[in-house]
Amino acid sequence: MNKEKDLKTLAENTNAWPFVEARNLRQRLVNSGLIDKKLILFETGYGPSGLPHIGTFGEVARTAMVQYAFETLTGMKTRLICFSDDMDGFRKVPDNVPNQDMLKKYLDFPLTKVPDPFGKYESFGVYNNNKLIEFLKKFNFEFDFVSSTECYKSGAFDNALKKILQNYETIKNIILPTLGNERKATYSPFLPICPITGKVLQVNVTSINVNENSLTYLCPESKKPRTVSILGGSCKLQWKCDWAMRWFALGVDYEMAGKDLSESVILSSKILKALGGKPPTGFSYELFLDSKGEKISKSKGNGLSIEEWLKYGTQESLSLFMYSNPKRAKKLFFDVIPKTIDEYFTHLKNLSDQESSKKLDNPLWYIHQKNASIEYFPVSFNLLLNLASVCHAKNTSVLWKYISNYAPNLKEGLNPKFDELVDLSINYYNERIMPYKKYRKASKTEKIGIKKLIDLLINLSQEANAEEIQTIVFSVGKEMNYENLRDWFSVLYETVLGQSNGPRMGGFIKLYGIDSTISLLNDALNEKFVKDEGK
Repeated sequence: MNKEKDLKTLAENTNAWPFVEARNLRQRLVNSGLIDKKLILFETGYGPSGLPHIGTFGEVARTAMVQYAFETLTGMKTRLICFSDDMDGFRKVPDNVPNQDMLKKYLDFPLTKVPDPFGKYESFGVYNNNKLIEFLKKFNFEFDFVSSTECYKSGAFDNALKKILQNYETIKNIILPTLGNERKATYSPFLPICPITGKVLQVNVTSINVNENSLTYLCPESKKPRTVSILGGSCKLQWKCDWAMRWFALGVDYEMAGKDLSESVILSSKILKALGGKPPTGFSYELFLDSKGEKISKSKGNGLSIEEWLKYGTQESLSLFMYSNPKRAKKLFFDVIPKTIDEYFTHLKNLSDQESSKKLDNPLWYIHQKNASIEYFPVSFNLLLNLASVCHAKNTSVLWKYISNYAPNLKEGLNPKFDELVDLSINYYNERIMPYKKYRKASKTEKIGIKKLIDLLINLSQEANAEEIQTIVFSVGKEMNYENLRDWFSVLYETVLGQSNGPRMGGFIKLYGIDSTISLLNDALNEKFVKDEGK
């Protein structure tokens, strides 16, 4: 009991962003008179208009972290739903899917009526939904998946839709000032589903009938007025109004969103207030950028997919990337993976040593929810990558020869987590490093430095540890009068590894072996790598 009290005390005072959010949510419940609510609802939203990208996963991961912090802080019961806006009209064919010409024929159809270009499911929307569910289950998230199509067609949204119709003009007046003149002329919160074509129509609504729960619009096919019910999936709502309606109908207490949706959050909150609801607590996170510094998007397929990250990195490293600095725009590309993997293991090692007061500042407390198995490996992922680079390793067997010599306790097949790292390093080296390696010749002055290093290594005991070796490498750089010792290390990376960056040399030389390193340095002196590259 004391431990529980101590934890709640720490939760009240930590600056870790999930707990800051948890305290904000609690305050919202107090202010709104909802503190006795039996079930607190966390929502994430997803538009399946393209393949789910890593940003979608990130929102779920971050929301789950806040959810866990809130449960710890308050002891209240919670539920997390992942809502798919799969009844939305198909507006643009993504660049990264097959059967483009076929898909073009289904523009403006609800996403659950667009054929699956992969031929696996009944629709493109359902394909994307299942793809996301597959990834979320792999990470053991506890969530309920909710489909917009099912909610509309089952009548689950009917009462909320009636409320929208009753406040039709008020909602229009909230949205219209934000629109251009052309959109203003035809804007309606409701988008009828054409009973003839099945398309989601953006048309001028000529009249509404609150008593009949219907609206009338000018049919673009017949050019005649058509009256349809707003209930049972015959209409859907425009995006900002739809979001507000969803908060109202489901009773959402918390939902975060990307910075690009800040204006939408404000407008949807105004609409919700017009319906008599209380806006959920929110959190505005920064966007992920691709290698060119552009926002990643489902339609472009730029940035990284979840599959790509997991091809080269661990699940845990992906979760860590999502935890770190959510209010800072971050490049999301292949080169962030190795660094994030090693950061994960650093945090893991710290978690075992940290006092209770510091554990809530450790990202892994939120990622593993106190279930992290403490295991720290003496060989970093970056070291594995550079070992693979030097060995030109096509498979793991080459690496294991060196690993076993360096760390006898690490044997292939005994530790699944480390085995995974070795496998991932081979994947990453062969596809993300090897094709881009470019060696250069050492200058006359640089060759003198390399020769000095060789001489010192020849006379060094084979038992020397990584720190002793690192000191020797440093000493050569100082002797060669490098003002910035980083320049000396760059010489070694570029002439020996064919890379602009590289490992901590002491650890690398210890892992690769002193004699093997001497041979490697001699090859660089003789310009072997440059000659091989030119073949």
